[in-house]
Amino acid sequence: MPDAERPVPIIDTSRPHSARMYDWFLGGKDNYPVDWEAAEQVKSFFPQVAELARANRSFMHRASRALAQMGVRQFLDIGTGIPTEPNLHQVVQGVAPQSKVVYVDNDPIVLRHAQALLKSSDEGQTAYIQADAREPELIIEGARKTLSFDEPVALSMVALLHFVTDADGAFDVVGRLLEPLPAGSYLVISHATADFDPDTWHAVVDVYRNSGTPVQVRSRAEFAKFFSGLNLIEPGIEFVTNWRPDSTAQMQGDRLPLYAGVAQK
Repeated sequence: MPDAERPVPIIDTSRPHSARMYDWFLGGKDNYPVDWEAAEQVKSFFPQVAELARANRSFMHRASRALAQMGVRQFLDIGTGIPTEPNLHQVVQGVAPQSKVVYVDNDPIVLRHAQALLKSSDEGQTAYIQADAREPELIIEGARKTLSFDEPVALSMVALLHFVTDADGAFDVVGRLLEPLPAGSYLVISHATADFDPDTWHAVVDVYRNSGTPVQVRSRAEFAKFFSGLNLIEPGIEFVTNWRPDSTAQMQGDRLPLYAGVAQK
C-alpha cells in the first residue's frame, strides 16, 4: 500500500500531467480540461498519438503475458499510470494466479485509484508504492515487502524512460533498479523516438516541456544502451507493434515511433 509516512500528494489541475494525458489518449475519463488542451496540441503535431498509446498498452500485455508463460511470477511495474483494464496483474494472474505484482507511480490520481490495482487473485498478491522513478532505492525497499529478490523479477518501465532525462540520470536509474534483482530477472521497456520525424517530435517534446514535464526521446542506439549487459530475447529491439504481435494485422503500424524490447539479466 502507499507509504503512510509520506503526505498524500495534491492533484494539481492547473497544469497538464503526462499520466492524465495518456489516459485521454486511451479514451479514459481521469483527466481535466488542462490535460485535454495539451493532449490536443500533441495530437495536432502527431495525429497517430492515440494509436501509439493503444499499441504501447498492447505491448505491455504481450510482454507481461510472455514472461508469465516463461515462468516469471514476480513483476515490478514502474510508471503504472491510471488503471486501465486489463491491468498488468490481471494479465499475468490470468496465466499464473499466484503471481505477485508491485505497482509504482508518482501521480496522485493513480494513488486515488490504487485500490483497483490491488484487487489480486486469491493466490497472488499486489501492492502499490507512491514513488518517483528517480527514487530507485525507495522503490526497491518498498518492493521487498512483497517480492522475494531470491527469485526472478520482471522490471517493467513501459513508456516511462522518455520522461527521465539524461540530466536525471536515466541510465543510472535503470542500473540501480536492476542491480539488486537476481540473475534470471527481466527488463521490459518501450520508448518514444524521433528517429523518423525529428521535427514532429521536437514539437511534441516542447508541448510537454512547456507543461512542466521533462521529456527526452532517444535514438535506437540510445534505447539499446538501457539493455547493456543484458541478453535481449527474441525478437530483440523492435517497433512496438512488431514485438511478438498477436496477429499480422498489428504489424500494419510498424513505423509507429516507439521502440520496445525485453532482456534478461
